[in-house]
Amino acid sequence: MVRWIQHPLIKEEKIEARLYQQLVAANVLKKGNTMIVAPTALGKTIIAALVAAERLKKYPDSKVLILAPTKPLVIQHEESFRDFLKTTVTSLTGAVKVSERLERWNDSQIICATPQTIESDIIAERYSLKDVSLLIFDECHRGTGSYAYVFLANRYNSQADTPLILGLTASPGGEEERINHVCQNLFIDEVVVKNEDDADVKPYFNPIEVEWVKVDLKTEQLAIKSHLDTVLKNRLKGLKRMGVISSIQNVSKKDILRAKGKVQNRISRSTHPPRECLLAISMLTAVFSVLHSMELLETQGISNLYSYFHRMRKKKTKAAQGLFKDKNFNNAVNLTSKAHEKGLEHPKLEKLLEILKKAVKSDNQVIVFSQYRDTVNQIQEKCHKEGIKAVKFFGQANRETEKGLSQKEQKEIIKAFRMNTYQVLVSTSVAEEGIDIPSVDLVVLYEPVPSEIRMIQRRGRTGRTSKGRMIVLITKNTRDESFYYSSIHRERQMKKQLSGRYEKAEKPLIANNEDVRVLDREKTITDEGKKHIVYVDHREARSGVTRELSDLGVKVEAVNLPVGDYQVSARVAIERKSTKDFVSSLIDKRLYKQSQELIENFPNPLIILEGQDLYRSGLNPNSIRGALASLAVDFNLPIIPTRSPEDTAAMIHRLVLREFDKRSKDVQIRTEKKPLTLHEQQLFIVESLPYIGPVSAKKLLEEFKTISRVFNASKDELKQVDGIGDKIAENIREVIESKYIIDEPYLSENQESLLSEKNKPEKELRLKKEKRKGLEHK
Repeated sequence: MVRWIQHPLIKEEKIEARLYQQLVAANVLKKGNTMIVAPTALGKTIIAALVAAERLKKYPDSKVLILAPTKPLVIQHEESFRDFLKTTVTSLTGAVKVSERLERWNDSQIICATPQTIESDIIAERYSLKDVSLLIFDECHRGTGSYAYVFLANRYNSQADTPLILGLTASPGGEEERINHVCQNLFIDEVVVKNEDDADVKPYFNPIEVEWVKVDLKTEQLAIKSHLDTVLKNRLKGLKRMGVISSIQNVSKKDILRAKGKVQNRISRSTHPPRECLLAISMLTAVFSVLHSMELLETQGISNLYSYFHRMRKKKTKAAQGLFKDKNFNNAVNLTSKAHEKGLEHPKLEKLLEILKKAVKSDNQVIVFSQYRDTVNQIQEKCHKEGIKAVKFFGQANRETEKGLSQKEQKEIIKAFRMNTYQVLVSTSVAEEGIDIPSVDLVVLYEPVPSEIRMIQRRGRTGRTSKGRMIVLITKNTRDESFYYSSIHRERQMKKQLSGRYEKAEKPLIANNEDVRVLDREKTITDEGKKHIVYVDHREARSGVTRELSDLGVKVEAVNLPVGDYQVSARVAIERKSTKDFVSSLIDKRLYKQSQELIENFPNPLIILEGQDLYRSGLNPNSIRGALASLAVDFNLPIIPTRSPEDTAAMIHRLVLREFDKRSKDVQIRTEKKPLTLHEQQLFIVESLPYIGPVSAKKLLEEFKTISRVFNASKDELKQVDGIGDKIAENIREVIESKYIIDEPYLSENQESLLSEKNKPEKELRLKKEKRKGLEHK
């Protein structure tokens, strides 16, 4: 007989009374900030609902905030909590208007939201986290780096009257350092781990059977691989001789990127970079391309490799051109083309179709995961040919030949899959987490991934309501095997780390958490009442800089700034450029245009150059130095270097304090660029004449001195100006002298003579109309 949870805020017969869930919830309430690590389907959301109900019972006037990384997951939580609890529940995402978000926040006790939305509202001070008695981070393993979870945990810790943090995840990571990092960022003191092997969990857990199916590369693929191996070895030997790498055995893409960074660092310190360094960069780029080619060949198939070679041939880089001059590389390319013409594909594809046919026959629903969108397309096409009802599912990013799926399209696909319109969902990594995909009977991985987090997330898509299955396709003696064993090792390591922590659960994980909290509260109190305003362009509003400014006591208002990224005062505007953006804006020539607009619109503009890898872009360091010199000397623009978004915020804060002493508190914000000067307006008016560009406009004004004299000049006088011929002079006089006709656009005969033959019928019709009007007038 099923027993149900009895609680004044929990709806009757809604939550089954499972002892392990009740014990974990009680542990959170007793011990404080907690991370719950448990496989999918063990009811982490129910534990969160139990904790939320008790917090709202204890603090009736408080709120509970649940954060999830995507909109579909936010809506899923909203539906769950509305179904479980007797209180007001709402959701806040970027799709909700600002005014409505404020209304929903004030009117609801439980708020489910994306972290970016809450972050934006908190920085803009639309509401605060003061009354939030419980903050839940779903998929809390994301709480690293600059992700919004980190900022919100800090702000909540300093603002809330009765703070309690609950983190939920199936996979926090395999490395102790990463787990520590997440705990520290989110102020987690306790980690509670529940596994499928725990005695109190076993009765409720559906086991997942994992099977790996191995295939051999075909003869044609082995021949291509042999040529690529030779290309790779030759270049690795060259790099070893140059001292760029220490070994040619088991070199990965990460090793190559690390070596490339070192060489670029060497180049950045040179006025005249050594030829060997430039050669090494080219060779490292080529090695990376060969490694990627081999990965596609071994794990994906001929079609993907053929497409990649086709894209490479279009590149004009020395690395790409050098590869195509290599005999072995060309042999690999030619063999790939022949195999593609024959329709040869990876043996995985054949094996996958066998698996899917059996599954579909048994009326099973299946998710197939693949790393590459090309492979997703290929699998879906093959399924269609075999009569298998399959649909492809990928992210919102557009590609050269294919548009991404909008969120609306993604929802429609998932809905159709849930309704059994499709039996197979073929997806990229986008379906791993954060999307409300129903439980399936079988998950197939087209290739293993080396990340234990992603393997756990993918496995969690099956076995929710009944026994689940996962099949991993592996190509023998390739990186598939190393990736698979790497993920298994990392998952074991994660469980080992977590089990060690769980045994010591009586002690706080982060000893100095309380000290951090006290310092944060003191900082907030100190900054209270010292609010200054900085206007930030809406494109910069979600950068790490705005978070730091908010923490420093600066009020940040997002607006549309026509010039610059930040406006500190009527005098000072700032263009913030990361080192990557600086280089790209130099290449596409945006840099000088933006600099010109800054000096034209503000008395004291400046550029903040953020980052420490300016010379690692591959662009010649002297080109970068030349650009910096031009900005400083030709544009008279100060350039302030900063190391990070935090350093940038500190610099802007210092500028704010300096400006605050020199101006009134009200800043007049620029909503448009500075008006044109008299000189620019005169040129603009004359340029509006037919066939007159900037050069001719300048010549006309230099000749006639004023606009009125230009407009009063006769046809013969206009022709005296260099570049003004008979027809142009006649056109100018016609435009100036012709009567304005309200009801119909007028085209002079001289202008009509410039029309192409294809417009001749329109011209004749217009002339007939004009003639008819003339007769009527008479």
